[in-house]
Amino acid sequence: MGWDEAQSVRERYLIKQIEREISAVVGLEHVNTDPVLLHEQSSDWSWISQHLNQRKMPVPTADLYVEPATAEEVAEVLRIASEYKIPVVPRGGGSGTQGGTFAIYGGIAMDLCRLNKVIDIDETSMVVTAEAGITGPELEEILNKKGLTMPHYPGSFHFGATLGGFLAARGSGVVSTKYGKAEDLVLQIEFAVPPGKLIETMKVPNHASGPGIIQTVVGSEGTLGIITKATMRIERLPESQVFLSYGFKDISAGIEAARKIMVERYRPAVVRLYDEADSAKLSSWLNLGVEGVLLVIMCDGSKELTELESNGIAKLCESVGGKSYGAEIGQMWWDGKYEPFKHGNIPAPPQIFGTTDTCARFEDLEKIYWAKKKVIEEGFKEYGARYSAHFSHWFPWGGMIYDRFYIDNGPEDSDEAIALHDRVWDAAIQASIDNGGSLNEHHGVGLKLGRFMRVQHGAAFDLLQRVKDAWDPDGILNPGKLGFGPPKNRR
Repeated sequence: MGWDEAQSVRERYLIKQIEREISAVVGLEHVNTDPVLLHEQSSDWSWISQHLNQRKMPVPTADLYVEPATAEEVAEVLRIASEYKIPVVPRGGGSGTQGGTFAIYGGIAMDLCRLNKVIDIDETSMVVTAEAGITGPELEEILNKKGLTMPHYPGSFHFGATLGGFLAARGSGVVSTKYGKAEDLVLQIEFAVPPGKLIETMKVPNHASGPGIIQTVVGSEGTLGIITKATMRIERLPESQVFLSYGFKDISAGIEAARKIMVERYRPAVVRLYDEADSAKLSSWLNLGVEGVLLVIMCDGSKELTELESNGIAKLCESVGGKSYGAEIGQMWWDGKYEPFKHGNIPAPPQIFGTTDTCARFEDLEKIYWAKKKVIEEGFKEYGARYSAHFSHWFPWGGMIYDRFYIDNGPEDSDEAIALHDRVWDAAIQASIDNGGSLNEHHGVGLKLGRFMRVQHGAAFDLLQRVKDAWDPDGILNPGKLGFGPPKNRR
């Protein structure tokens, strides 16, 4: 028997040993080595995953599939993984776009979707506590029956996105301008860390009891801990919704209108500004009959509040040259807000594409837009690269750009196509960072953007690495993501 064959035998025996031990924890029927299932668990909505699947090429998979049903089972599986120093790649609904579920070092694919219970709805404090594997629609259905909502409606809402996934990538939803991103809605989390401990943060996120652990785990994409439960803010379903829509002569005027709305401290739930290219697509999908730069606004709450707020916002929009399209366009947008994410509208291979969203202060927003448009459309002109954007989430200090690049006819060779995809990303990310933007706003980092983490954080990345080394000394938690590198050597 040669060395390679002997190594393979040892690896197979080790995996079978781990499989037997984990089966004793979660049950035989919840552990699997089926290659098709492992392929499914590694796949997500990233371009590279879609590209490989479209060409029927393999993706990097785990050795073992596990679906625990409780937080205690998650912790016990993590204990076993720690004993053997085998990687664990957590997964919710698989709706991520950054290759965060690719098991590039093998190990255990941990499916969290059985953790799908609502534990408590506290209408006195207006919070809900639920397990991390519950999907957005499942949670909303339960809350809506009580006249409540957890106001986080991302584009991945109907793609299986889970509560844990919302938090793992610091997700945004269509009403985040008023209600905040997932990181703003969370009050408390429970999470598992090596070698099999369950940690619960304080009941309140605002305190003076030392640094906040919760915001270290939120956004860590399973690299610092596996979220098993979360307590989130909830709201009453609004009594009233008032829609506005405006056309502007150019993107500069539209940005200024949105800036005025935010710095005057109005709090509309939706402020969506579309450049000419994105307006054209949206108008085609929803039959809006508009062109140019489009701004859609929605105010919600009591009738008195929405009337007062919408009147004030209308005056601000008109003061910078906005042409009113009335309420109907806004209502049509709201009713069709998930239309861009339907099959046939959402981009797919063989087209090469990427969503390079970023956020920045108001002073930097427009220059980022023009810089990225230039590096993509001029830098990759030979490939017919196109750039379009809308500004979909706003803060008191700035906003985010949800922008994409498209190459309709890329190289036929897979390696060349992937290399081109990465070169466009390199140019787009560098343009964002050079002009005051962030690496990403709400899709996360995963495997795809890990190489930019040190560029984004500089010397601060060394501190993040030290936290990783302290909390996960063997490097088994979703290794290779967020720029943290491979796991430490197994025994």
